Amino acid sequence: MATRNSGGLAAERDPEKPGSAGPESSAGPVARTRGLSRSFGDHVVLDDLDLDIQRGEFVAMIGRSGTGKSTLLRALAGLDQGVSGELEVTAPVAVVFQEPRLVPWKKVWANVSLGLRARDPRGVARSALEETGLAARADAWPLTLSGGEAQRAALARALVRDPGLLLLDEPFSALDALTRISMHDLVLSLWERHQPAVLLVTHDVDEALALADRVLVLADGQIAHSATITVDRPRDRDHPDLVTLRIRLLTELGVATREVDTLDAD
Repeated sequence: MATRNSGGLAAERDPEKPGSAGPESSAGPVARTRGLSRSFGDHVVLDDLDLDIQRGEFVAMIGRSGTGKSTLLRALAGLDQGVSGELEVTAPVAVVFQEPRLVPWKKVWANVSLGLRARDPRGVARSALEETGLAARADAWPLTLSGGEAQRAALARALVRDPGLLLLDEPFSALDALTRISMHDLVLSLWERHQPAVLLVTHDVDEALALADRVLVLADGQIAHSATITVDRPRDRDHPDLVTLRIRLLTELGVATREVDTLDAD
């Protein structure tokens, strides 16, 4: 089992100090793994993996199906206790999954504040819903929401936890193209405002290039390639640096540039 330190899944606000996630050290990475491994029977998914995620950094991770992307995310979230090696997370963690995972018998605001310890959970939830553009749907039932609205609610639920590390597990993969673009803009605006470290697991190379400071390619349970992106946001996908990097990433993934540029999800 991996050694894990501080932080935790969806750590709560201090009820005496809304907006605070408690004391955090400003030194060192927000997440660090050394020799992280995970096997399911004879199948090795993570193999002696080393990773640092710096505070405020936006990292995207891509890779073919079964390479361990979601397994790594679950380990960082504290949801997989079967990993071995060193794993240190020094800030509260929140996760947004591919499915919004809203409780159908609670209204939207109650889903956002579910389990939240605060003097005014409804007020805190409404504030987060306003930030995600969903304030008008606070009293709606989850089943009446569109796919994009449901993911906005899921983002609001993560936001109220004041995460120092926000884990996004392919949250846009089921959305149509136009909705995905608006969700990209929303995530970037929330990241710029709140400055958590973000780890986005995605199967879309262009999505990774549009959003991240750094793109990691996971292959055979290890980080096979790491690329830093310095192009200013908002990014034009036809920018020469991005075109070159896109070709490099597709090559690392074993995908010819003339083929479809998305990969199977984990």
